[in-house]
Amino acid sequence: MKDRIESATQLGRIPEDALLQHKEAFSHWDGNNKYSWRRDHPTILHILIDGRNPPPADGVNGSSLHLPTLVYLAREKRPQYHHNFKAGAMNALIRVSSKISNAPILLNLDCDMYSNDPSTLRDALCFFMDERKNHDVAFLQLPQMFDNVTKNDIYGSSLLVISRVEFPGLDSFGGPMYIGSGCFHRRDVLCGRDFDPNGSKLDWTNYGRDHEHTVEQLEREAKPLADIASDHNTLWGTEMGLKYGCPVEDVITGLSIQCKGWKSMYFDPKREAFLGKAPTTLPQTLVQHKRWSEGDFQIVLSRFSPAWYASGRISIGLQMMYLCYCLWAPNCLAVLYYSIIPSLYLLKGIPLFPQISSPWVLPFAYAVAAKYLYSLAEFLCSGGTILGWWNEQRTWLYKRTCSYLFAFVDTILKTMGLGESGFVITAKVADEDVARRYDKEIMEFGVSSPMFNILATIAMLNLFSLIGVVAKCLVAKDGVGVRVVFDEMGLQLLLCGALVLINWPLYQAVFFRKDKGRMPGSVTATALVSALVVCTSFVFLY
Repeated sequence: MKDRIESATQLGRIPEDALLQHKEAFSHWDGNNKYSWRRDHPTILHILIDGRNPPPADGVNGSSLHLPTLVYLAREKRPQYHHNFKAGAMNALIRVSSKISNAPILLNLDCDMYSNDPSTLRDALCFFMDERKNHDVAFLQLPQMFDNVTKNDIYGSSLLVISRVEFPGLDSFGGPMYIGSGCFHRRDVLCGRDFDPNGSKLDWTNYGRDHEHTVEQLEREAKPLADIASDHNTLWGTEMGLKYGCPVEDVITGLSIQCKGWKSMYFDPKREAFLGKAPTTLPQTLVQHKRWSEGDFQIVLSRFSPAWYASGRISIGLQMMYLCYCLWAPNCLAVLYYSIIPSLYLLKGIPLFPQISSPWVLPFAYAVAAKYLYSLAEFLCSGGTILGWWNEQRTWLYKRTCSYLFAFVDTILKTMGLGESGFVITAKVADEDVARRYDKEIMEFGVSSPMFNILATIAMLNLFSLIGVVAKCLVAKDGVGVRVVFDEMGLQLLLCGALVLINWPLYQAVFFRKDKGRMPGSVTATALVSALVVCTSFVFLY
C-alpha cells in the first residue's frame, strides 16, 4: 500500500488498475491539482468491507472469519471554510457512523495506535453495562502507551506518574480528563445528551445497524453527513461533538461533558490495551508539548476555564486537576527564574538563600529532599528506572524552559489579537540514523530551532557560572574564602551544579559529538556568545 501511494504521488495521477477498482472513490481526484486537492475536495466515502452479514461457518470447526465493517472517509474540505482539524474529523466520523453502524459506544484512537489486547473491548463494555454505575459514565479513558519507548525513556514520553498515579486517583473526584486517544465514549453524550440523575442510563435497544439498504444506498445516504453543510453553522463543535476553536479539543470537550454532570472512569489493564509511537527526537517532544500546553492555557483564559466555568459544576479535586495541567504554560516563568537568576548571583557572589550554617536552611533542605525523593519513589513504583526518572527530570526542565515559554507567549499574543493558533501534528517518522541513536538513548538535536537557542544558552550560562565560582575558589590564597562561598551560597552552588549535571547530554552534543544528531553549529555559536555576554554584563555592570 505504501508503494502504491508513493507511486501515485510521483506520477501525479492514479494508476489505471486502482481507478478501475475504486472508480467512485477517485472520480473527483484531479491529478493536476495534487498539492491543493487535500484542502479542496468533495466528500469521499467508500464502504470497503460490509460486516453486516457474516459469512456462513466453515465445515471444519464451525467458525467463520468475520471482519467488521470498514469505511474509508475523507470529509469535504474547501479553502473558504475552516475544517477544525481533528475535532472536525471526529465529528464527521460520528455523524457518518450513526448512519452506517450506529453503535452506542465509540472508540477513539490516534492514527498511529493499534490494539494490543482484543479483550479490552469486552472489558470496556463492562463499565458501561454496570447496572449501578453506568448511568453517569460518559467516557472511559485508558492510558496512552507506546511500543517504541526505550528502557530508560530518554524523552519521558510515557508520563508514568500521570498514567499510573494521578489519573487513577481522579476516579474518586469524578474521573480523569479526556486525552484524545484510547477513549470509549457514549454516542448519545457526544451528540449532546444532557445528564439526568434519574434517566441517563444507556438504552441499548435504541441502537442498531441498517440491514435493509444496500452498500451503495448506505454510501449515498451517509455521504452528505460529511459535507460542510452538515457541520458549518450548526450545533456541531459547540453543543454537539468535539469542541472547536482549541488545539486540545479533547481536554475542553471532556471538561464540558463533566460540567454537565457526567463522570468519566479510568481503566489501566495489566496488559497495555493500545500502543502507539512516541516521539523519537527532542524537537518532536518539545513541539508536541508546546501544542498541548498552549491549548491547555487557552482553556484557562476561555469561557470554559476550570477556574470559573467549572466552579460548582465539578468537584474541587477535579477542578484542581484541570488547573494543574492547564497552567503548565505559565509555569515556565518560575522555572526560567530559578534556572538563570541564582546562577548569575552565584557568579557575582551575592547570596539569595540562607547560609548552610543557619537553621533557616532546614525548610529549604526539607522541601528539596521531600519533593525529589517522593518524585523518585512515585516513578519507581510506577515501573520506571532511576535513570528513567533522571531523564524525565531533564525533559521536564526542557519543556518548562522552551515548550511552555513559547506556548505562554503565543497564547498571550492570541488573546491580544496579535496571533493565531494552529494544530501542529507531531511527526513520528525518523530515518535509520535517528532511530539507531534513539535505540541507544542518545539525545537527538540535529536541527536549528529557537527552542534549542534557549536551551543551549541557559545551559552555557550555568556552566560559565559554575566555572567562574570554582575558579574563584581555586585562586583563593586560603581556605577561608572557600568556606565562606560554600556556607553563604551553598544552595545556589547546589542548584547550579545540578543544572550543569542534568545538561550533560546537551554539552556532549555541543562539544564532543560528531554525528548528525549533534547541536548545530549556528545554535552553539549563538548560545556561547549570548551566555558570555549575559554573564560578563551581569558581573561588571550590575
